[in-house]
Parts: sequence; structure tokens; C-alpha cells
Amino acid sequence: MDMAEQLVDREPARGARQTANVRKIVIVPALNEERSIGSVIAEIRAADLELNVVVIDDGSTDRTAIVAAQHGAQVLGLPFNLGIGGAVQTGYQYARNNDFDIAIQVDGDGQHDPNEIVRLIEPILEGRADMVVGTRFAAGGGYRGTPIRRVGIHLFAAVVSVMVRARVTDTTSGFRAANRRAIRLFASDYPHDYPEVEATVLVARHGLTMVEVPVQMRVRETGNSSITALRSVYYMVKVLLALFIGLFRRYSTPLEEP
Repeated sequence: MDMAEQLVDREPARGARQTANVRKIVIVPALNEERSIGSVIAEIRAADLELNVVVIDDGSTDRTAIVAAQHGAQVLGLPFNLGIGGAVQTGYQYARNNDFDIAIQVDGDGQHDPNEIVRLIEPILEGRADMVVGTRFAAGGGYRGTPIRRVGIHLFAAVVSVMVRARVTDTTSGFRAANRRAIRLFASDYPHDYPEVEATVLVARHGLTMVEVPVQMRVRETGNSSITALRSVYYMVKVLLALFIGLFRRYSTPLEEP
């Protein structure tokens, strides 16, 4: 039984709209992605002309912000590097403050295919989910990666599945979509250290519904991953420790519509 079956909301997921009335924004966190950010924005525009795009420039030292602006994106420049969690939360705060119905996370390195956004937001439009995660491991996902990274991803998925009492397959995917409820939650409370893994737990603890959908992810062609092979084991240990500490955290009640 998957997350969609186990974490069924007690009421229809709020924020579902008819497609014509939905305001959608793509949040693109980027750090020194000068060589890829332009093509990422162009692909997003090609996938759906109604998508707004905000690039969170996380203290880049190259021309990331300039290139993003030249390609028509709204650019929010952070004064220094906050890390992926701080950058993504900034994007959710922008989405909340500007009254968007759906926010979609797309990495700035080109690994996520914007043509898959339509699949990602479908469960939200149908009122079946508050957050949707593009998984590389569900049937049809077809992920390729180093053996140690695959081990780590499967380990995190196993631990988080126990914590949320539902099966999840990909807790490190940054390809995600959120409705209004999830946007408000993440704008006010978003993990900064290991955001994708911890955010999955955060959603469950606040009583929101999460669904996974299979997606294809591409190999990074430019830039460098923040998780290198040498740091992978260290990263896995720290994430597991953070999850353990999170077991003792007290969470507020689910956020309601104002």
C-alpha cells in the first residue's frame, strides 16, 4: 500500500481548482547554474506558457541571476548562500505572498524534465493530494545513479516509510508540487539541513496528503552536485540522525485556510 492509500486526507485536499483558474508557479533554487538555468527556464515556458517562474539565486558567484532574468524569470537574490532548504522556503514564501494555488519545485541543473509537470500536478488538480513527489523508483521511474546513492535513497525511503506508516520510494527527489495547504506549511516551516527527506515527514505529521508519481530524471550535464561520493556516507549518517531527532519534535496542528 502506497502513501496515497495510507495517508488519505480526512477531507478533500484544499486548493484543487479547474485548470483554467489555477495560478501556478515554478520555484527554481539555483547556485552557480549559469550554464543550465537559461535552458531550464526555456523548457518550463515551452511546457506551459501559463507557468510563472521564480528563480531563487542562493548566493551564486557566477551570472546565474543575470541569465535567469534575461530569460524572463522573476529572480530573488539571497545575500549569501542559505543552502537548498533556505532557498526553497524563500520560494514558498513568495508563492504564499503572491497567492499562488500550486507551487512546483524544479532544480536549476536541468535534471528535471518540465514536460513532466503536467503529471506532477494532476493529483493536486483532482483533489487527491496536498503534495506530489516525482519518484525515480516507482514503476516507470527508471533511475540511474551511483550504487552508493541508490543505497542511500532506498535507506532513507525505508526509514521514512516506518516513520509515516506508509510506503514511500523516493524521499530525496527535489521534483515536487504543492497545493495551497502545503505552500502555507512550507512557507512557515521548512527543513533547512536535509529538506527533501525531512519535508516528507513534516507533511505526514501535519496531516497533509502526499502522493508519488513516476518520473524520468536526466543526468546532470553542468555544475556539481552538493552530495559527492566522498560525502555520501557522512550525509547518510547525518540525515538518519536528523530523522531520529525529529521523532521527538512537537509539531503544530495542520494549517487551515484563513
